[in-house]
Amino acid sequence: MEIKELQERVDDWIHRYGVRYFRELTNMACLTEEVGELARIVARRYGDQSFKAGEKSSLSDEMADVLWVLVCLANQTGVDLTAALEASFAKKTARDKERHLNNPKLTENKNG
Repeated sequence: MEIKELQERVDDWIHRYGVRYFRELTNMACLTEEVGELARIVARRYGDQSFKAGEKSSLSDEMADVLWVLVCLANQTGVDLTAALEASFAKKTARDKERHLNNPKLTENKNG
């Protein structure tokens, strides 16, 4: 699925089933909540914490939830995520094309 199609499908779903978008501040709070849920799973799976009995542990579900709310915010604020990502690639390439390649912290252990 292309990003433009994703934005269109989320918009269609919102208007068909969700009635309307939540307000931007509400969606920002929802995004923060979803990122926190993703962080909890990462901390338990890759960090020192352990899962509680019955705790949800799907990285893919939480990543999809984060993406969903981010797309909602983009749609309701008029952000074309394709254009925004293309600009981000250009910015990062111009800024970092040599920096990471020459960073000994990254090249010492390429398997990590």
